[in-house]
Amino acid sequence: MNNKSDVINTQGPDALRFKEDDAGARRSTWVAVAIIVVIIVWMVSGFLLPSEGMSADNNDTERDPITVAFRTSEIQPVILTFQAEGQAQPDRDTMIRAESSGDVAEVLVEKGDIVQADTVIARLSTDREGADVERAREEIARARREFENAQNLRDRGIATEDRVVEARATLAAAEAQLASAETALESTDIVAPFAGRLETMTLDEGEFIQAGADVARLVDNQPLTVAVQVPQQALSRIRDGQQAVVTFITGERREGRVTFVGSAASTDTRTFLTEIEVPNDGGVIAAGISAEVSIPTGQAQAHFISPSIVSLDPSGETGVKTVEDGRVVFYPVDVVRAEIDGIWVTGLPDRADIITIGQGFVRDGEAVQPEPEIDMNNASVQQRTGQ
Repeated sequence: MNNKSDVINTQGPDALRFKEDDAGARRSTWVAVAIIVVIIVWMVSGFLLPSEGMSADNNDTERDPITVAFRTSEIQPVILTFQAEGQAQPDRDTMIRAESSGDVAEVLVEKGDIVQADTVIARLSTDREGADVERAREEIARARREFENAQNLRDRGIATEDRVVEARATLAAAEAQLASAETALESTDIVAPFAGRLETMTLDEGEFIQAGADVARLVDNQPLTVAVQVPQQALSRIRDGQQAVVTFITGERREGRVTFVGSAASTDTRTFLTEIEVPNDGGVIAAGISAEVSIPTGQAQAHFISPSIVSLDPSGETGVKTVEDGRVVFYPVDVVRAEIDGIWVTGLPDRADIITIGQGFVRDGEAVQPEPEIDMNNASVQQRTGQ
């Protein structure tokens, strides 16, 4: 008690200070450190050690695979086709032009008429051309007399050979002038160059037209020519002489034949012009309408499936998921033909159990519980018949 270092000062600013060798202060520090260590160990153990609930969930997943529905599909032969949209074009389409100038004396046909080749559709006035022909004929008669006189004088030794040659040249010029006048007279008849239908007709009797003016449009759509553009990837499958089926927007369906395949691609689209000739007896199908062309290009063995069951693998490849021995197997596929109600694909085994319901929830190699797909149509029939 006499030792001052053992006395606790209870007064002044140092009233709450313990002695340096106080055992209680050291014990409190160790207790705090221990509590912190326990908390850290507890938090780390939650990440490293799975809980009992998680273990139970994993065990349940392994014991209960996902149920999927499948449909058995067998490989079938399918005709491969190239399909494209095109436009029907007339076999020939031209503007008829007047070959000479003059007044329209007579119009023999009307717009919309069907004419044959060399049919006269109109005539121009021939007064001037007829006068030119008569003048040329008179000139020929005069030149022929001059030529005959030159020959007689030469034979008698009075005229020279040069005079005979000059007379012969004059006669030849007169004959050429007559031929030109007769051609001009014939050109007053405006004729159809080929058989077809007059789509336009602008001539009226009494009007004056200039040489070279368009007077009518003649269209021949027997047969029709359907033009399509073939992409460069499919060019090797198309060739001259192939049969084709053409369906026009009006509903008519015709069989045709490939008559032309281009050898130079369009610089804008990198496609090749291809033409299909289609019979059009009577011209019942109008030129210019849209048409769908289908060209058979070969045969393949494929499966017919719905587009909805096609999926992508993690690498982005298109394919179909099947079931084999209770596990999912992913097969990459190629679409070889598309139809309204489905697509034909290759790449699957000859016989495959294709997952139709649940394929979006399973992965390649995963264990599943497969069940056959229920045919709702057959189920409805059985229910109605009591089977």
